[in-house]
Formats: sequence, structure tokens, C-alpha cells
Amino acid sequence: MENNFTNQNIVPKRNLPRDVFLHLFAMVTLYWSAISFITLCWQYINHFFPDALPYYGGGGFTSTIRFAIASLVIVFPFFIVSSWFLNKIYKKESVVRESKMRKWLIYLTLFITSLVIIGDLVSVINTFLNGEITARFILKAFSIIVVAVVIFWYYLDDVRRQSPSPSAKYFAWVSGAIVLAAIVGAFFIIGSPMNAREVQFDQQRVNDLGSIQSQVVNYWQGKGTLPGTLADLNDSISGYTVPNDPQTSAPYEYTIKNAAALTFELCANFKTAANPINGNTLVTPGDVYSQSWSHPMGHYCFERTIDPQRYPVLPKK
Repeated sequence: MENNFTNQNIVPKRNLPRDVFLHLFAMVTLYWSAISFITLCWQYINHFFPDALPYYGGGGFTSTIRFAIASLVIVFPFFIVSSWFLNKIYKKESVVRESKMRKWLIYLTLFITSLVIIGDLVSVINTFLNGEITARFILKAFSIIVVAVVIFWYYLDDVRRQSPSPSAKYFAWVSGAIVLAAIVGAFFIIGSPMNAREVQFDQQRVNDLGSIQSQVVNYWQGKGTLPGTLADLNDSISGYTVPNDPQTSAPYEYTIKNAAALTFELCANFKTAANPINGNTLVTPGDVYSQSWSHPMGHYCFERTIDPQRYPVLPKK
């Protein structure tokens, strides 16, 4: 009789390490996914509402999109799976759902999202009062507040319930569909991974041509004449060697158009058309030799003319 009474009052032993891991893992993947989604939304806005100010280094645009996509592809499914697994545990072990650790993490999330919402609204009002409201700013602020409000609403509703919400699976499907649409749409902006590889090759071609152009100018300043061929630029002392096409190893084309006017051409075969997203329309700002390197796809030549007043022949020592 005593054994039966004891058996009836045995409380299942909780798996605390498992609970801590799953709850922390779910929250970290939630934050990571939310930040990545907002980042991706911001890059959409940057693409469709470009800044009126000159923009250099467009390669950072595509790298940001790619990192956001990679994060969502890997991290967001882990968030969905961990949340689903936790809901299964809640149904079997209600004590896990009522744990203080879970509630602390949820209320911490509510606290963070509340501050984000308030800070976002303050930023909007402040920007409006300064007369600097633009479509870009409004859309970016809106993307932040929408994500924060959705997270706040979902977890506020969840923490009030005694059991998992029956709408949780629908929320997971809808959020998953939105994230998937954002990821697929991003590929129409940045292109496929194969296209990204071609863009990198074209970027290297632009860098190579910029390097050759600098050496041509140095050659003129040192000898008072244009080099006859690219081979004349090779220098065993400085260690400079004229680069070749990184993909085909073919030499770049160099032609003197007008020796008296100091006009020459540098040519290469490009696999993509340059645009601000590619990041290969301009060389690094501040470079004294920086000029436009915008090019179409295919064989293209850049005509350059050295200004002897800006780049005079240096006196011989």
C-alpha cells in the first residue's frame, strides 16, 4: 500500500540541461533570424530606392545580401525546428512551459522588442522634425517596427497561455513563406552564385587594369614616353609583373592611340556588365588615378589620356 502511494506521487525528473539548451538556442536563432531578415529588407530598399549621394564600393551591398541570405537559410530553419520541438515537450511536460527560465527569456525578448519599437518611433519623429524624412528612411523604419511588433505580439500571447497556441504552426508557415520569398527575390538582384563568381573575375580585371594604368603613368613620368608594350612595365627591381586575365590567363590589350597626345587604350573581355551593385564601376576613391571603369559585357576598351600638367615627367636625379 505504501509503495503504491509513493509511486503515485513520483514527479518526473526534469531534464534541465536540455531545457536550457533548447530555450537559449531558440531565442538566439530568433534574434539572428530577425536581424538577418531586417538586413535583407534594408538591402531591398537600398536597391529600389538608391541614395542620391555618390555610392562607392558597391561590392559591400552584395556581400551584405549574401550574408543575410546565408543566415536565413541556415539559422531560420533551426529556429523553426527548435520551437517545434519545444512545443512537443510542452505538451508532454507542462512543467517545462511554466519554468522560470523560459519566462525570463520571453520577458527579456519582450523588453528588447519594446525598446526597439520605442527607439524606432523616436527616430522617425526626430528625423521628421529635422526635415530629413525620405522614402528610404520610412521604409527602413517600417521594416524594423513590423518585425519587432510581430515578435512582441507573438511572445506576449504565448507567455499568457497555459498551453501552446494552436495558431503557432500557421505562424511558422506564414513566416517561413515570407522569408523564403525574400530569399528568392534577392537572387533576382544579386544574381546566381555562378554570376557572382563572374562578377568577382570582372572585379579582378578592373583591379588589374587600374594597376596597369598606374604603371603606365609611372613609366611616362620616369622616362617621358609611353611604354611600347605591356612587357616594358615589368620591373625586376620593384617586383612588378604585368598581370594577365585571372580566368583565361590571356594578356590584356594595350594600344597607343596617339603618342603625342599621350592617349592609350587598355582592353579586356568582361563576363558581366558593370553596375553599382557589382562594385566595379569605380576604383578606390582617393586613388589619384581613379576613373570610371564602367563597362558592358564582352570585349571593351578604356581610353585614357595622360595630362602632363597633372603628371609631369619627374626630373632625373
